[in-house]
Order: sequence, then structure tokens, then C-alpha cells
Amino acid sequence: MRRLLKTICNCLCGLVVAPAVVLFRLQSQMGQRDAFCGWMQFLSLLPGRMGVLLRHAFLRCTSGGCGKDAHVGFGTLFSHAGVSIGARSYIGNACSIGEVTIEDDVLIASHVSIMNGCQQHGTERLDVPIREQAGVYLPVTIGQNSWIGERAIVAASVGRHCIIGAGSLILKPVPDFCVAVGVPARVVRDRRVTVHGPMAESDDTLEEQIVSDVEITIGEMNSVGRLRNEGLPLKDCPAD
Repeated sequence: MRRLLKTICNCLCGLVVAPAVVLFRLQSQMGQRDAFCGWMQFLSLLPGRMGVLLRHAFLRCTSGGCGKDAHVGFGTLFSHAGVSIGARSYIGNACSIGEVTIEDDVLIASHVSIMNGCQQHGTERLDVPIREQAGVYLPVTIGQNSWIGERAIVAASVGRHCIIGAGSLILKPVPDFCVAVGVPARVVRDRRVTVHGPMAESDDTLEEQIVSDVEITIGEMNSVGRLRNEGLPLKDCPAD
């Protein structure tokens, strides 16, 4: 029943955005390159669950693809119709995304910027304004099941099963299964090693050491308490 209701709701949203889709295609045929960006700016202002569904319906008909159950949050902007969003991917509020391929099950927090490289504007010539110099737009992919932390800036591809720390700056491609943090970001560990390898053993050893330290501290506190009850000076506390 729930699936049926969701299907009906998606169909209704498709009907609602149908005029916008038709106008967008007419604008594109007339050579208006910013048509997609303009419509997404308008749709980004629609709040709540209905806004999410309407954005999904529009993207499904106009972009490079928008998979099942994908979520695009309030205020998120797309600069190019070539963007592709995988199934069950989540994009938070107020993000800015270029011509990017977002694979399935990706999590993108709020206020994240994903751009097509750092060479979008030429800077070689001083006699020509930067806005008039040709740049290079690099393909960027966010791999399956990766998580991009809040306010991160991504200018290179991120592999599958990766975690990018909040506020990080990605300037170089991040390999699969890696955790990267910092400005500029650097890889700090491999998620596979943490779960199955030597690092897991190190974590166990650290936990045992912490437990041992806590037990020693509790023993010392008990000794101090006994001496106080007996009226003895603390310096006469026997060693455990």
C-alpha cells in the first residue's frame, strides 16, 4: 500500500512539473544555456517533502539521471543539466553541485560544494580578463556509498566507500575505502584496515590499557577513602 501511494505521488509530481519540463526543453532548443540552472534555482526554494518530490520529478526528466528515492534538499543548486544522481543518494540543504556523477547510496551533507576541478578559469594572460579566458572542466564522480561531510569543498573525484571530513578541501582524487580530512585533505586511513587489519588490534589494545588505567585509579581512590575514614594522613597510604 505504501509503495502504491508513493508511486501515485511521484506521478502527480511529474504532472505538476510537466509545464516546467516543456519550457526548459524549449529554452534549451533556443540556446539558453542557463535554463536548467534557472529552473533549479526556482525549485530549490520549495520547502518540505513536497519540494523534495518536485525536484526529483524535474531532475528525472531533465538531468543526466535521478535514481529512485534520491533526495535533494532545500536550497541546493545545480549548474549543469549533465548532473547524475544515483538511487537512494541524499544531498543536503544549500549545496552547490556542477556536472557531477553521484553514484548510488551517497550521503552529501549540507553546504557542500562539488565543482569540476580547479581550472575552470584560465589565468595565464594578464591582458585578458579571467572571465574571458578558457578553462578546463574535469569530470568528477562521487563513488557509491561515500559520505561527504558538511561544508566540504570537492574539486576531484572521490572513490567508493569513502568518508570526507567536514570542512575538508579535496584537490586530488581520493581512492576507494579511504578516509580523508583537512585543508587540503589528506588520506588518514583505509576503512578496510581499520575493520579487519592491524589497526583493529591496536584499538583493542588501547581499550584494554584505558580499562586498566581506570581500575588503577579506582583502587587509589578507594585507598584514600579508607585512610580518611581511619584518620590517617594521606602520605601513609600503602601502595596497592
